[in-house]
Amino acid sequence: MADKNKSLDAVKAAASQPKKKRSIRKYFKDAKSEFKKVVWPSRKQVFNNTVVVIISLVVSGAAIWLLDTGFGSLLKLALGRFN
Repeated sequence: MADKNKSLDAVKAAASQPKKKRSIRKYFKDAKSEFKKVVWPSRKQVFNNTVVVIISLVVSGAAIWLLDTGFGSLLKLALGRFN
C-alpha cells in the first residue's frame, strides 16, 4: 500500500508542476526538419495525377447526369400515367 501512495504522490507532483513552454523557434526548427523528410512528387507525377482526377470527375459527372436523366424520365412517365 505504501508503494501505491508513493507512486500516486509522484504522479500528483508531476501534474502540479507547470509544463515547459516550447519556444516558437524550436517549433519552426522542428517543422523545417520534418519538411526535409518529405518526398515531394515530381512535376510529371503531379501532372499525371491531375489528369487522372479531372478524367475521374468528368466520368463521374457523366454517370450522375445519365442516372439523373433516366430517373427523371421514369418519374415523368410514372406521373403521366396517373393523371
